[in-house]
Amino acid sequence: MYRKSVLGIGVTVGLLLTGSSLALAQSAPRPDPMLSNGPPQWDSNHDGIYTCAEWKSFMDGVFKLADRNHDGSLNPAEFETVKKADPSLAEAEFAYFDENQDGKISRTELVDKPSAFILRFDRNGDCRVTPDEIRAATTPQTDPRAPQERPRDRFH
Repeated sequence: MYRKSVLGIGVTVGLLLTGSSLALAQSAPRPDPMLSNGPPQWDSNHDGIYTCAEWKSFMDGVFKLADRNHDGSLNPAEFETVKKADPSLAEAEFAYFDENQDGKISRTELVDKPSAFILRFDRNGDCRVTPDEIRAATTPQTDPRAPQERPRDRFH
């Protein structure tokens, strides 16, 4: 009888610890996937502000690099170079850039496609992402209606 109750207590404690660790894991802030590989490398002047002009310039260079046969368009095999150019493009799909669905991506289709990074973080629509905008987008917002934690009594 004693062994069964000890086993039951052990199982109960184990389940409680598992539940609390799952709750902590779910409530902990997760890193933004767009920043998980560090800041984008296309900040050409390295000022920490990411602009649409810098993005277009970067993508123009990527297009030139990827267009190995110099025919002015990218085929699916050449598009693999685009996916390797920046971690944010690693999961990019050919069809996303091939707007007219002709089986090739023109320079315009690639270069003029807005940056997902800028779309995500540019809060004021000025085509510039500043460190403040990144902080604002990645800092967990607290609901003012949520119960506030009370200060702990130092003597307990």
